[in-house]
Amino acid sequence: MASNIHFRDAVDEASKTFSGLVKRIAIPLTPTSPPGLVQAHTIDPWEKSGKYGRGWSYFALALMGTVLLTRVWHFWQDKIRQAIYKQEVEEHYQNLYSAEAEAMSGLRSGQSQQFFPEGHDMMGEKRFRPKAHFSSVNVINDTLALFRWIFYRPIPDFVWGKRRFTFSSLAVLTTVFISLVFVVLYCFLQQPLYWQSIQFGSPPLAIRSGMIAIALTPWIIATSMKANILTTIIGIGPERLNVFHRWAGYLCLFLSLVHAIPFYIQPVWDDGGMEVFQRLFPGGSGIIYGTGIACLVPLIWLCVASLPFIRRAAYEIFVILHVPVGIVYVGLLFWHTKNFLMSWAYLYTTIGIWAFCYFLRLFKLNWLKPWRMSFMVGDEAAITLMAENAIKITIPTQMRWQPGQYVYLRMPGISFFENHPFTISSLCSDDFPSEYGEQYRDCTLVFRPYGGFTRKVLDTAIEKGPFHTYRAFLDGPYGGMRRDLAAFDTCILIAGGSGITALVSQLLNLIKRMRDGKAITKKIVVVWALKRLEAMDWFREELRICREAAPPESVTCKFFVTSAVRARPGMEALGPFNQGPNGPHGPRALSHMFHDKLDGFVAGIASKRNSALIQSEAQGDPERERELRAEDEDRITALPQQKYLQPHSFPP
Repeated sequence: MASNIHFRDAVDEASKTFSGLVKRIAIPLTPTSPPGLVQAHTIDPWEKSGKYGRGWSYFALALMGTVLLTRVWHFWQDKIRQAIYKQEVEEHYQNLYSAEAEAMSGLRSGQSQQFFPEGHDMMGEKRFRPKAHFSSVNVINDTLALFRWIFYRPIPDFVWGKRRFTFSSLAVLTTVFISLVFVVLYCFLQQPLYWQSIQFGSPPLAIRSGMIAIALTPWIIATSMKANILTTIIGIGPERLNVFHRWAGYLCLFLSLVHAIPFYIQPVWDDGGMEVFQRLFPGGSGIIYGTGIACLVPLIWLCVASLPFIRRAAYEIFVILHVPVGIVYVGLLFWHTKNFLMSWAYLYTTIGIWAFCYFLRLFKLNWLKPWRMSFMVGDEAAITLMAENAIKITIPTQMRWQPGQYVYLRMPGISFFENHPFTISSLCSDDFPSEYGEQYRDCTLVFRPYGGFTRKVLDTAIEKGPFHTYRAFLDGPYGGMRRDLAAFDTCILIAGGSGITALVSQLLNLIKRMRDGKAITKKIVVVWALKRLEAMDWFREELRICREAAPPESVTCKFFVTSAVRARPGMEALGPFNQGPNGPHGPRALSHMFHDKLDGFVAGIASKRNSALIQSEAQGDPERERELRAEDEDRITALPQQKYLQPHSFPP
């Protein structure tokens, strides 16, 4: 009972304080009040300006709701398609077995019957194209396909001299543009933007933009966290949300400048505004607008330091200072806003999201789980140097992951303070156990070193040799595919260079589910553009597994080799250029030796034939060699391959 009385007293006191604050900021009207003061009280009163912060919150929730509905729709479609596929498979084999039983009974009774296969080809395989009755609404699917066709298109890079400027995807830029249009119209559309005098109150434009900037702060933090709530709700990984984090910061800086500039266009030291200012802030800092400037400085640093060319030039400094400066910025906002218009509610929400996401991240740290052997000591890792200066790190771990996910790797023996994101290229499955035991899986990371942490890994591996082991602390996994690839008839996987690491686990997972009868997928096309043939050695074992395990005619690999050495048949030893009497000639056809070498990589370790023997078998006869190659291409293999190189040229 006493606690309720104290609570009511606190509420009454807060109400009196707020009403007193309103009287000091929104001067009460009297019969002799000037028209400008009447306008300030009736058109866009200060005490109702909190609606602008709520307006942005509703707008952001509407965007999130749209993405959530799309995710639910896709999830529903995929699950129903897979369920219908499973049902059709069961019915197909039930009918097949019953037909065989009838045929055997007819055989025993001396009768003859003719059975014609229905709904399947001569091999007894039925082509399943399941469609959900209620999930496949053509209007919705066509609309979503149109949006994908428009917004999935990449924007070409802009090159100016030696500088290259890259852009976000069209979907991100469209979302940012819509948000910018919303805040600009929300701030500038309603008139007036300024009162007749500063003594009648702060400029409405400044109040509107300031409240939207405060309401934007929780969304900036929510899109920045590795383990965040938005990923759980809408399914977009933190690596994609981080793009919105940067754009939201730029938008907040724009709103902060719109909030600050009106106070210099209509300063408080004009038209008797200083008297109102001193009544509102008695015994202030002594610097007019001091708290606002204190907030603006760290915000400018955060946004400017986040520009790509500045971030790349001093990435370590950016990583070390970004979070502390962000904490200072949020703390200064408490000082600046003083809970006007319930602004602290947004700041408390910001702190709550921040703390909750850091709490969730504790469950992502593999070395903070007491029930695992890596608790506080990390996992053991081995480094292997591969062709084309690639590096493979193998980490036997009890962590579990999904295809396409990535982890943050910290190796104190190489760099104590740095951690780096890497895509996991191995499949987490019972079919691929680790030598450490049944509870372990080999987490494989393949990458090419450039600078920073990756360069340190290369230098340390060269210095300490191949038999040295390291301690690895894993943070993750994060990201992954939003949709299940096994719910589609055809999957096309496209990669360039080391980007193939993100697709290898997807490929292995699809093949496994196809063999287990858990995938609708009937056709997989892998397109890989690589500079040199030696890069295929990174995943020689995975290609061998695909060749042996994939259903016949189900996987097609297309390799685009872009930097191959060219030579004419019989002149490979002359080097990259054919030296003729008039000097080197232009580009020539790739040698047969190169094609044979590529065939060896593509066919894998368990190849049925050795195409390198074709030249020796033909004994220099071009017609015989063409015939042997045609026969070689006509062979049906478990993993049909294609390679896109300059075709052979034969002497006249």
